[in-house]
Amino acid sequence: MTFAPLVARIISENKIKTISDYGAGKKRLLEGFQKAGLKNFDYFPYDPAFPHYGAPKEGELVCCIDVLEHIEPDFLQNVLIDLSRIVIKYGFFSIHTGPAGKTLSDGRNAHLIQEPTSWWLPKLCEFFDVIRLQVHNHYGRGFWIIVTPKKK
Repeated sequence: MTFAPLVARIISENKIKTISDYGAGKKRLLEGFQKAGLKNFDYFPYDPAFPHYGAPKEGELVCCIDVLEHIEPDFLQNVLIDLSRIVIKYGFFSIHTGPAGKTLSDGRNAHLIQEPTSWWLPKLCEFFDVIRLQVHNHYGRGFWIIVTPKKK
């Protein structure tokens, strides 16, 4: 898990005790935390492909790693609303901005949304305040962002 060491540092520095992994897949983020020696936190995976994980749960830190670019464009707003509902203190989101190496069974690229950072920022800023943004080239172009909930 490319981002596990970075996220583990965020958890340690901010004394995070609850982590929600939105789009957890096979829980590779949790494996990365274990390899980093991170302990003493509650981990809540969510992924619609794994119904036994249950519904998304609130977390002091919500991670959404390599997920948002896979969302059907018509459902992105709903997913961002869902994320804003469960982020208690911080969100860590990574988003690829270019094509994936895989295609879906209908022939579309697996990254259903291939837009630059400047396209994503207004959408994210509707729900969150940005603490940090970093462009990256892990497995393709993209960025990661640390956010806090918007003050209501």
